[in-house]
Amino acid sequence: MRIVKNGDVHVSAPFGIPKKEVERFIEEHREWIAEARKKTYEIQRRKTDFYHQLPLKTKEERDNALLRLKALIEPMLESHSREMGVKPSAIRYRAMISRWGVCHVSNKSICFSLYLLLLPEWCVEHVVVHELCHLLEPSHNARFHALMDKFFPRWKEARKATIKLVKMGG
Repeated sequence: MRIVKNGDVHVSAPFGIPKKEVERFIEEHREWIAEARKKTYEIQRRKTDFYHQLPLKTKEERDNALLRLKALIEPMLESHSREMGVKPSAIRYRAMISRWGVCHVSNKSICFSLYLLLLPEWCVEHVVVHELCHLLEPSHNARFHALMDKFFPRWKEARKATIKLVKMGG
């Protein structure tokens, strides 16, 4: 049994278990469900608070964020691209909350989230290196992790710090 982001309860049971038995199991765990829903709601609220720290409602706010992010990321891209021997075909920026960056391996383009502005610079650099590594290795396999170890040794620490920031709401 698990609680998903919107608070729904998802129950998995082996094929053939009578519906009454599943309902009894759910009933016996009402308190756990209530507590888990409360925690899930709190995490979602903190995430929302975190992302709302960056104003992007007006064109002026979006333009300002774009200029700031480009000024931060472009020197990182230039330095790491040269070091790694890769060159993205295009760089784009969007207000994405589900991902910090996306590498489209087929056309070698990379898209970065404007919300990277909410992270410490070293965590942003981790995302830049991560996406550039995908130009060398498309999947998250052992080779990819070895590349991350080589080009940004603190990547695991950066990832943990980023997750903690978002979960705690900044």
